[in-house]
Amino acid sequence: MTHRAVDAEAGVATGATANYFSTREALFAAIVERFSQRERANFDDIAATVCPASPAELGRALAAFARDGAGQSRTLTLARYALLVESANNPGLREPMAAAGGRVSTWFANWLRLIGSAYPEQDTHVVGNYLTGLVLHQLALPDPHFDPTEKITSLLESLIGTRPAPVPGGTAEPRQPGSPA
Repeated sequence: MTHRAVDAEAGVATGATANYFSTREALFAAIVERFSQRERANFDDIAATVCPASPAELGRALAAFARDGAGQSRTLTLARYALLVESANNPGLREPMAAAGGRVSTWFANWLRLIGSAYPEQDTHVVGNYLTGLVLHQLALPDPHFDPTEKITSLLESLIGTRPAPVPGGTAEPRQPGSPA
């Protein structure tokens, strides 16, 4: 990405972008800030209407989120993925990108608590990474019948069901259904 390419895409005079953002790093910082504002607003709209009481309810909400990310909000989603890839080579983007994702992770953790997760912070990473992969796959290889509701619900049910409890030191004790965490 160059200032000249941004100027051309925006339809402004050559050099206009550099007048506001003198370096490539400043340009990326502004892009991350704008991206974060838009994504935060989109996610806040979703979060304001979601209060799941079961894996099925959360599964439906997250499936709608995934369909929106691959559909109506496609451009924003593609920007997120492009910025994540750029972060691999631009360490200055890592912190603001992590901060942008932190708010979403907080909502995910709260939702997972509501449906019974004993390990919401751990489960947030699993669910978030799964959704990222689903949406990326849909963007790359579109399926006109894309509906990940059942798969997401199955993942959520497996996360809140029986599984080994994490124990300091790396060993795990199996939990029995209905036993306290």
